Amino acid sequence: MSGHSKWATIKHKKGAVDKARGKLFNKLARQLEVAARAGGGDPDANPTLRTAVQKAKAAQMTNDAVDRAIKRGTGEGDTGTYEAITYEGYAPGGVAMLIEVLTDNRNRTGAEVRGVFSKLGGSMAEPGSVSWQFARRGVIEVAGSADEDDLMMAAIEAGATDVARDGDAWTVTTEPSEAFDVRQALEDAGFSVGSTDTPLVSDNLVPISTTDEARKVLRIVEAFEDNEDVQDVYSNFDIAETVIDEIVEAE
Repeated sequence: MSGHSKWATIKHKKGAVDKARGKLFNKLARQLEVAARAGGGDPDANPTLRTAVQKAKAAQMTNDAVDRAIKRGTGEGDTGTYEAITYEGYAPGGVAMLIEVLTDNRNRTGAEVRGVFSKLGGSMAEPGSVSWQFARRGVIEVAGSADEDDLMMAAIEAGATDVARDGDAWTVTTEPSEAFDVRQALEDAGFSVGSTDTPLVSDNLVPISTTDEARKVLRIVEAFEDNEDVQDVYSNFDIAETVIDEIVEAE
């Protein structure tokens, strides 16, 4: 796993998770609104909303906040009109990037995305020229202390497709629609489960072996994540663990 999980590892080591939680909740609320508006407010009848609810609860978003967002989506509160757009481009070093946004102003957001690419040494790409490299997967993080054989057996029985070591943790891979059900099964089996998500993942990896290269890539990822319209940033960089440690220690 790279890009998605490497960035999560870096943020965790930098202690930036709690500081980013408020921003994460705002983005999750917007996803809940859009899902409820598109398919109704009943998670059992709206798979997209069900996934959004599970994702919000996994991030420890309160039930009240989840309910308020769903009600806004179904017209029971103050509502906005958000448009889903995916921008494609490249970070420095030829790293492929997909930027998923929910925006109420396409022109503003498009200009901001182009500005980040231009300012930080990246470039925009034509639709389809990057996205073919990515596929959506369910990704569950499990504590590295788990026994490999026990975890493998429990994960496969629950419907997972793969279990692999990823730094200090295990990564359990599933079909996107199965991610949160597999998470629940692993928790019920007594495993210590961390983050759960359904990111876009690429198998075409771009290795990053120097701190200078890594800083350039991470700078552009962080700039996009700071934009309130940006929901997710996906990329195919693979930064060496030694480089990650050097960057964290220097900050």
